[in-house]
Amino acid sequence: MAEEKNGFLMYKGKPLVRCGDTLYYGSMSDPFVIKLQIKSKTKSDELEVADKVSIQLLSTDPDISPRKAIVKTSEKPTLYLAIDIASVWLQKALKEASKNQ
Repeated sequence: MAEEKNGFLMYKGKPLVRCGDTLYYGSMSDPFVIKLQIKSKTKSDELEVADKVSIQLLSTDPDISPRKAIVKTSEKPTLYLAIDIASVWLQKALKEASKNQ
């Protein structure tokens, strides 16, 4: 479940920050973060629900080009599925990065 810490919404111990239809998951001080972008929405009763979400695992290394910073990408039909896979990707990437240091 999500919680709030230092003004940030937290999910599984990592910050989750939203700007419009784009969410960033993870800390910018870590070697990797996740970018979730809501590509389309549908209306369900009174709520708008994401029905197409792009996921990108990004390197936070400032010395590489933005195009090369994209490590992995996918698209999911719901925000729940997208954040679920994003959590696994980020955890694995950070674990590998800590091994290589």
